[in-house]
Amino acid sequence: MRLYLASTSPARLALLRAAGIEPVLIDPAVDEARVVAETEASRGDALEPRVLVELLARAKAEAAAASALLTEPLDGLLLGGDSVFVLDGVIYGKPHTAQTARERWERQRGRTGTLYSGHWLIEVEEGVPGRAIGAVAEAEVTFADDLDDAELDAYVATGEPLYVAGAFTIDSLGAPFITSIVGDPSTVVGLSLPTLRRLVRGLGHEWPTLWNRPGAL
Repeated sequence: MRLYLASTSPARLALLRAAGIEPVLIDPAVDEARVVAETEASRGDALEPRVLVELLARAKAEAAAASALLTEPLDGLLLGGDSVFVLDGVIYGKPHTAQTARERWERQRGRTGTLYSGHWLIEVEEGVPGRAIGAVAEAEVTFADDLDDAELDAYVATGEPLYVAGAFTIDSLGAPFITSIVGDPSTVVGLSLPTLRRLVRGLGHEWPTLWNRPGAL
């Protein structure tokens, strides 16, 4: 069973590879801000974190399935994903700038927030999308309270926190600054493997059929 990943996230790719899966990558090219703005306008209120991440995960998967750039019809399972970090009821995505990343870390060090990861899985046969299923996973993340300014400046200067939800990672340079995680750790990377397994099984497929990397077979 082929897994297609509607994401350009290196962390999601590395996570799947470590789990024995070499996915086919598709850039979903979704204007996330537009999708959220249009949905909130139609609803008349702001989206809750769980609704937001599943909405964007679905938008990415559906955009990838309909992409005009595909060189051949898809045949397998197509996954879209999205993540946000929430602290004090405020939703944080990628900071994009060093100043924003620095400000966020000043607020969150020594504290606990929640990382939400949305998943949307579509069954595709000979290019035709069929059944689809979604789910959201969450995990609580607690940051070190002794992180000093010099460490924080050095971390921001690496550029890593600029392009990840919440301005932190647990699978790279940011890991030593996190003291505990309550929930599935892969959720914090941006893709909950146990959740994805449940979705795969929910569409009637077995998880081992996705294994296609050397050492997993």
